[in-house]
Amino acid sequence: MDTKLIIGIVVAIVIIAGAVLALGGGGQQEKIDIVGSTSVQPVAEKLAAEYMKKHPNVKINVQGGGSSVGIKSAQDGTADIGTSSKELKPDEKKGLTEYMIGKDGIAVIVNSKNTVSDLSKDQVKDIFSGKITNWKEVGGPDAKITVITREDGSGTRKAFEEIVMGKETKIKKDAIVESSTEAVKQAVKQDANAIGFISLANLDETVKALKIDGVTPSEQTVADGSYKIQRPFLFLVKGSAQGAVKDFIDWVLSPEGQAIVKSEKVVPAKA
Repeated sequence: MDTKLIIGIVVAIVIIAGAVLALGGGGQQEKIDIVGSTSVQPVAEKLAAEYMKKHPNVKINVQGGGSSVGIKSAQDGTADIGTSSKELKPDEKKGLTEYMIGKDGIAVIVNSKNTVSDLSKDQVKDIFSGKITNWKEVGGPDAKITVITREDGSGTRKAFEEIVMGKETKIKKDAIVESSTEAVKQAVKQDANAIGFISLANLDETVKALKIDGVTPSEQTVADGSYKIQRPFLFLVKGSAQGAVKDFIDWVLSPEGQAIVKSEKVVPAKA
């Protein structure tokens, strides 16, 4: 074969290969790390999975760790997106841009066999502080109440403390501490006398959500404000979102992304 022809073929192959790479076929993959709230984690994972289906050149890793970890990871840049399920204090906001992706209720849950179905916010406060210790004091069985809470640093706990407990009242020191939303749910499921609190987005039929002051926790009651124990789901970025991170957040806040947020039982930020 003619040497010039061979060279021409090789050059053509190189040009075609370069064009394929330029179009993304085997090009460098963008990577986004999301870290933080275990309550935000399931919806973030669903959003990431759906986004990656349509953007194969983007790899999104989602991890838990708690809201305080999410805030710190965003602040020090070890995560591209930190997640929080609590409002940020002024000192926590420094250097960060907040993107609210939705609103979530905090459901107060008991074992499915518990006959109690409605408590006032004050009764919940008294149970978690240790002032009320037996279910019979609130119309239930004669049994000692097992209080389940989240660890310090949990956004769900922080929001619960701010909304239910107030500034002066603390969760009882001998409460059982669990390190994730799922762990609280499992502990309540396994103890007939337990009470705990979890993200409404993680509520299922394995436990019973209590009405609070007569209001059932639901997407509708969170959206209309009648259910008072609620908090934001936040994406946090150091500085402002750029590049692939901005594209992903823009998509999350688009009608398509917000529909996925809603499908995960979270009230969309943009109705």
